[in-house]
Amino acid sequence: MSLSDFAIRAAKPHAKSHKLSDGAGLYVAIQPSGSKLWRLKYRYAGKEKLLSIGPYPLVGLAEAREKRDAAKKLLLNGVDPSAKRKLEKIAAETAARTTFALIAEELIQRMRDRDAAEATISKTEWLLLDLASPIASRPIREITSAEILSILRKIEQTGRRESGRRLRGAIGSVFRYAIVTLRADADPTLALRGSILPPQVVGRAAITDEAAFGALLRAIDDYDGWPTVTAALKLLALTCVRPGEVRGATRSEFDLETAMWRIPAGRMKMREPHDVPLSPQALAVLHHVWPFSDGGSYVFPSIRSKQRPVSDGTLNAALRRMGYRKDQVTAHGFRVSASSILNERGFDPDVIEAILAHKDPNGIRRAYNRARYWEQRQQLMQDWADILDELRSPAQRPSAS
Repeated sequence: MSLSDFAIRAAKPHAKSHKLSDGAGLYVAIQPSGSKLWRLKYRYAGKEKLLSIGPYPLVGLAEAREKRDAAKKLLLNGVDPSAKRKLEKIAAETAARTTFALIAEELIQRMRDRDAAEATISKTEWLLLDLASPIASRPIREITSAEILSILRKIEQTGRRESGRRLRGAIGSVFRYAIVTLRADADPTLALRGSILPPQVVGRAAITDEAAFGALLRAIDDYDGWPTVTAALKLLALTCVRPGEVRGATRSEFDLETAMWRIPAGRMKMREPHDVPLSPQALAVLHHVWPFSDGGSYVFPSIRSKQRPVSDGTLNAALRRMGYRKDQVTAHGFRVSASSILNERGFDPDVIEAILAHKDPNGIRRAYNRARYWEQRQQLMQDWADILDELRSPAQRPSAS
């Protein structure tokens, strides 16, 4: 017998759940709490299954019957109504995560999970969450090549061609991630290759003249700024590593007894560990600055907190206060100076590449050379430290005219 609205409203709860049948598998389950829930019992592939339709009176009798009939039609076509609902729920949840910004944030989190370098993550966040902000709230399937090109052109017009090139690549990585997670069908950045002017390649500002580099070393010696900044610049010159590797150096990476600095892979640009032999001159710098990091982990802590390293901007700012313009020298340019001077003096280019931690594309040869060149690297680092002493000596000062 079919139900009526009156019968459903008048039904009282029992100590246990009970049901009122409307026919063709549709019934109202009345809970001890008094709630009334529509259910549809059906069979699919020989198994009895149950489909929730909704609560009464939010879903009225007529609507419940319509949903029952729709489910029956699906069964006639060989479709399981419960399976279809699950797929629709997945599609709805997926649709809620399809804006460009949300997918970009997921991609950035995956980078963190893979232990990408913090500098790489910060750069990616700047590109995707700041520069690409005009498309942040757009559903990713609706974003067109024209929209992306408009963003890239605005950046190009400011002269930041390299940022524009990197942004196109970063946006493309978001689309490729969206494709493999079934939230996009194509990458519109592919059509934009060559759409903006290539970046103007500018080398790192560096001093390659020996006398001029000696003058820089003397300026660092005479610098009256914060001791950790002076020490960081000195160690940067002595070890030929990158500024970030010096700034982020922790006390645990150094073995002062064996004169060894072991930089872990996570802090290296090429994501491979790098061992640095320390000359007596480098050890002297470390022994001098070591007390400043007591109570902290960073060898070169920030002026404001021992829990943070000195910043790259601080090192370059010190060079500016010494009177050097940014087109003359940067902290990163110290590596260029070392490479130029050592090559000019005829040292083994392969050993120079090894101390600069330049990655050999051949993995087997790279591992072999890392061990093979250790003694040569120790000697070259000592020779380089002696050269720096020679360059900064009074004999290297230009004579008065």
